[in-house]
Amino acid sequence: MKIRPAALVLTALLVLPLFASAADPVASVGAQAQSLGKSIGYMLLFSFLGILAAIAGYKLFDKCTPGDMHHEIVQNKNVAAAIVAGSVILGVCIIVAAAMIG
Repeated sequence: MKIRPAALVLTALLVLPLFASAADPVASVGAQAQSLGKSIGYMLLFSFLGILAAIAGYKLFDKCTPGDMHHEIVQNKNVAAAIVAGSVILGVCIIVAAAMIG
């Protein structure tokens, strides 16, 4: 069985926060910026990670469902498949946003 890099990144994003302990000073303080530059840096970092998580969630959903959703949307112009794909991406984005806030 070959391990795909996208699956490895998605697993790391989901599992690594579970191992952060309260004794860790960085984990207990949180990601609070002290300057405008740090705020912009955190915004760009979280935006990039959120977009990667949304893409990985869509690709994972596409692999778990029968057929090729991208082909259905682009080639066959299937509106129902596009609505489902958009719903999956929004669902992943809501989960990522909740994880960043909490």
